[in-house]
Amino acid sequence: MSDIKAQIREFRIGEKIRGLRQQKRLTLQELSVLTALSKPLLSQIENQQVVPPLATLLKIAKGLKVGIHFFFEDEGNRQKYVLTRREDVRDDEDAPRLVANEVSRPYVYHSLAQGLRHKHMEPFLVEFENRAWDEKLFFKHEGDEEFVYVTEGELDFHYNSETISMHAGDSIYYDSSQPHGWVAVGDKPAKAVAVLYSKE
Repeated sequence: MSDIKAQIREFRIGEKIRGLRQQKRLTLQELSVLTALSKPLLSQIENQQVVPPLATLLKIAKGLKVGIHFFFEDEGNRQKYVLTRREDVRDDEDAPRLVANEVSRPYVYHSLAQGLRHKHMEPFLVEFENRAWDEKLFFKHEGDEEFVYVTEGELDFHYNSETISMHAGDSIYYDSSQPHGWVAVGDKPAKAVAVLYSKE
């Protein structure tokens, strides 16, 4: 089984989106209007052909009126904590590339608190690939805040018209309603811990 299918099955994101959309009696076209995402893209996500980048997932969460944590929690889970060991985080060279709006996203993400219910924050390990910056990599999502701590490599953080160079040990907390995006620079990919907070 390919890595992308493994990650999609692990998260069951497409399945959860379809189930909640149907529960709310929304068509794909209506969800497309609510999220400003194309109907074909939403269909690909629901059919587990595409892993949505975090900004796209946030748009879907807002359209369905849930927090992003909904997609990473297990309703049967009654634990009070989630411990994620290093070996539990996939570290494959062939990790899935995230695609949205026909633009290849320059990162992959791994949930660090998957399964835990009723979270107010969603932490991820994010792996960034080296690539040239493209204006199409800008994202924004209203009412959210993000914190990013670089653990390996170098990143260029594009925020509005600014470009901020970040190295291992650097961190940034920002209002994600402003256009922002990331790419790894230097001679190797970069990794960071990212925490998303959605005010819903």
